[in-house]
Amino acid sequence: MPVLVAMRGRRDPALARRLGRAARRLLGALRLESFELSLVLVSDRVMHELNRRWRGKDRPTDVLAFPQRESAVRGRRARDATPTDALLGDVVISVDTARRQAAERNHSLATEAERLLVHGLLHLAGYDHERSLAEAHRMQRKERALLRALEPPGRRRAHGGTTTRAYPACRAGLAGRGTPVARTTERHTLAPPPDPRRSLGSA
Repeated sequence: MPVLVAMRGRRDPALARRLGRAARRLLGALRLESFELSLVLVSDRVMHELNRRWRGKDRPTDVLAFPQRESAVRGRRARDATPTDALLGDVVISVDTARRQAAERNHSLATEAERLLVHGLLHLAGYDHERSLAEAHRMQRKERALLRALEPPGRRRAHGGTTTRAYPACRAGLAGRGTPVARTTERHTLAPPPDPRRSLGSA
């Protein structure tokens, strides 16, 4: 299944291509190659709107994950999903926030964006650091392992078929499919059902 990369408010085709390649490798590492993933790169303005709508937080955040499978919403691993759950979900990354965090952590924007992609993808796969301390530790270990898997051979990271297109065709929770749980690196809450008649407006 494809990795669909969209951009809204911040166009960075090189970053989009890199994250698309990373997403395919990560899906393979998680044995989720048969699932479709939507990855959206947005501005802080768009992220602020999403964070307010889905989490009631009146500020932008770094990453939001919108699972589109009941197995993830109920806390089961993605590998336990049924064959009809082909759409894994959406990972939305604020390029503006990622750039600020990259500067604070003294690494590149691409490195920070890959870190956020890993975190969001693990939420789609059923991991949840809010469930328990033990689960938080499991998720942290898995994040480190996946980030190592993205490193070029012989090089360590100083971190701790992709389709690139313009934004409007983003899918899943952002387009009104399902009742997603908006998850982020922060504390999260259950999101209300989306209204399929409403769009996100202009960036």
